[in-house]
Amino acid sequence: MDVFQSMRCFIAVAQSGSFTAAAELLDTTTTNVSKAVSALEARLHTRLINRTTRRLALTEAGLRYLQRCERIVDDVREADEEAGTAQTLPVGRLKIHAMSAIGNHYVIDAIARYREIHPTVMFDLTLTNRVPDLLEEGYDMSIVLARDLPDSGFVAQRLGMTYSILCASPAYVQKLGMPDSPAALSEHECLRIVNTVMPVEHWTFEGPQGMETITIPLSPFHINTADGMTIAIRKGMGIGIQPIASAVDGLRAGTLVRVLPKYRLEELNLFAIYPSRKFVDAKIRTWVEFLKQSIPQLLASDERAAQTAEN
Repeated sequence: MDVFQSMRCFIAVAQSGSFTAAAELLDTTTTNVSKAVSALEARLHTRLINRTTRRLALTEAGLRYLQRCERIVDDVREADEEAGTAQTLPVGRLKIHAMSAIGNHYVIDAIARYREIHPTVMFDLTLTNRVPDLLEEGYDMSIVLARDLPDSGFVAQRLGMTYSILCASPAYVQKLGMPDSPAALSEHECLRIVNTVMPVEHWTFEGPQGMETITIPLSPFHINTADGMTIAIRKGMGIGIQPIASAVDGLRAGTLVRVLPKYRLEELNLFAIYPSRKFVDAKIRTWVEFLKQSIPQLLASDERAAQTAEN
């Protein structure tokens, strides 16, 4: 027995005044409507409608039940309309994860500009340097840096490519000099960033001679975020890896200098990952499209700024 459909039949009979009229409204047969109402009465052990060959009338119990049924059917209709609206109108809350440097330097900026277009969408943003379990932790999307992604069954949209560079403070370079090759880093204080993306003991460079990997010396300082590394470098603690996003402001301001400017490290792809391509909410669909348009422009702008600061 389909209780909800039986409720709809009962409401149609009560509002139209006959089983025949109710059947026409619901595009079914009078027999089906009669069986549905009888099934409701049997389930409730209560007569809802008194019938004669000429007329029908709701019982007292039927009147009370009608009011409840109308509210239930209205609630379901509103829920269906709201769910359908989610497919066409960006509205509601997005729970987003992003890696820290990307989140601070690109995602927050993108959220601010996206909400100028779609102010009915709200955001919960979490910044951590790991890839979360989207379903287990309830995220609508994760924005991550990775060389490649494992096969997870999720949708992954590539937003662009970025890389890291080595930086030091002007004071450090003045005191200890500038290395002229990756091998020369063995004579310097190399600060280690520890996360799922950056290597800890081995740094791989792409430079004039192709790929070159070195083992860095024992480090006096470990940290797990790029922005924290920026502070340590500015304090003159040593030479550290900086994503372009984290380095560009310091390069512009002169608080950072690029070390080994002909070399780059850790060329990584930036991905937006979300659970499904089917029945994607309008807020997720429009957010992904906005990221695909805006993030490459931000990445290119920062790379130009970093190159200009070196000259």
